[in-house]
Amino acid sequence: MNQGGLATKNGGSGSGAVGVQIQQSRRLPDFLQSVNLKYVKLGYHYLISNLLTLCFVPLIAVISIEVSQMNLDDLRQLWLHLQYNLVSIIICSAILVFGLTVYIMTRPRAVYLVDYACYRAPDHFKAPYGRFMEHSRLTGDFDESSLEFQRKILERSGLGEETYVPRAMHNIPPTPSMAAAREEAEEVMFGALDILFRNTNVNPKDIGILVVNCSLFNPTPSLSAMIVSKYKLRGNIRSFNLGGMGCSAGVIAVDLAKDLLQVHRNTYAVVVSTENITQNWYFGNKKSMLIPNCLFRVGGSAVLLSNKSKDRRRAKYKLIHVVRTHRGADDKAFRCVYQEQDDAGKTGVSLSKDLMAIAGGALKTNITTLGPLVLPISEQLLFFSTLLVKKLFNASVKPYIPDFKLAFDHFCIHAGGRAVIDELEKNLQLLPIHVEASRMTLHRFGNTSSSSIWYELAYIEAKGRMRKRNRVWQIAFGSGFKCNSAVWQALRNVKPSCNGPWEDCIDNYPVKIST
Repeated sequence: MNQGGLATKNGGSGSGAVGVQIQQSRRLPDFLQSVNLKYVKLGYHYLISNLLTLCFVPLIAVISIEVSQMNLDDLRQLWLHLQYNLVSIIICSAILVFGLTVYIMTRPRAVYLVDYACYRAPDHFKAPYGRFMEHSRLTGDFDESSLEFQRKILERSGLGEETYVPRAMHNIPPTPSMAAAREEAEEVMFGALDILFRNTNVNPKDIGILVVNCSLFNPTPSLSAMIVSKYKLRGNIRSFNLGGMGCSAGVIAVDLAKDLLQVHRNTYAVVVSTENITQNWYFGNKKSMLIPNCLFRVGGSAVLLSNKSKDRRRAKYKLIHVVRTHRGADDKAFRCVYQEQDDAGKTGVSLSKDLMAIAGGALKTNITTLGPLVLPISEQLLFFSTLLVKKLFNASVKPYIPDFKLAFDHFCIHAGGRAVIDELEKNLQLLPIHVEASRMTLHRFGNTSSSSIWYELAYIEAKGRMRKRNRVWQIAFGSGFKCNSAVWQALRNVKPSCNGPWEDCIDNYPVKIST
């Protein structure tokens, strides 16, 4: 529960952009501009991206013509020539075999995402606006100014009427005990894992690696130990418990599991991502610490990864890249999401007014690293050329923003709040359909912290949009301050798994969200 402040900004700017588009659509198009921007650029991208192939075509054609003109005498002479150079051929063959062997033994092992599951709380845990505000008033902990502030945040948040809060927060007064926090953790983690094991038919004893991430609830024994105890996992399991790493910890957990799967052969890794609300609800009146109450909701995910080659046939995705960015060396970035006590001694998570600017800087660093790994060569050349012109000639050239839509088919932007989705849609020049999964996840489930990117992926699957070889970009922000990305490639036309979070409500979405 940390970067909820990303949602405090009013997302009304999107309506202005829509209005501009409507006005422009009423005029006749500028066909010259249309040709320049659409067809010429499309041809340029195709030419540059396929440059090596186009260069090899003439070479292959020449070789084919030469071979077709050879007769039996030419072939006999070639064979005699090879016989006289037998030693050279054997040495070259040995080097080739040795090189291939070294490559096969040292190349990174493929990591497959077999399946994943998201927890959905029972209906009696739902917290519609009216009930949320009434319970906040009845606790007696909030003054009128704080209640009005929470009401405004809820109205602008992008959350719908069906998000969930834990059992303890439905009581009046709330009962945020250690026992209640453990109960919430068990319900979420075990709920997601039960679905995962049932859908994949994997025996829990076959799990070799377990990584659990939860920022603000880290009891003893740990959450990972709770899972080992519940499912009777084997004694030599490599288990890890990540705490305090914010809403981007889900990508960090995947990265850790990926590294472990490079070392340990033929095994499964399970990554569990969740957040715990029960003991981290803020009962004070400091505005910057009230925002998480309005945004964070119950949720969690469980992901099954494998490095077994046989699992490629049934896996949904293959992990392509993980890029992690940490801005903790900067003091403002380090303290922009900070757990502390207010003047009355009440604990909560404080959000800095500089949060959006810091998040923007972290995003810039992350995509600068990610871009060369995923963008077509054409986009990289355009970006580099404009940068070179600006540096050499000190020209007032606007920096070229790479078109990430050429690299990715789907975007899973952490549903931290309305503002972060708005800003990424604007800065990355995305279309509404590209951020639809993020907006609808925020509306239906709220900010579920590090697990939100999996609810978004489930939305895309439930809509039937995931096709073979599609690339997915998961991007999340977290305290510290961090921005982390994961890139996946679909191995088949992916259908939603049984008991998915959108199973009985996907036809109701997308919904129109008031501004």
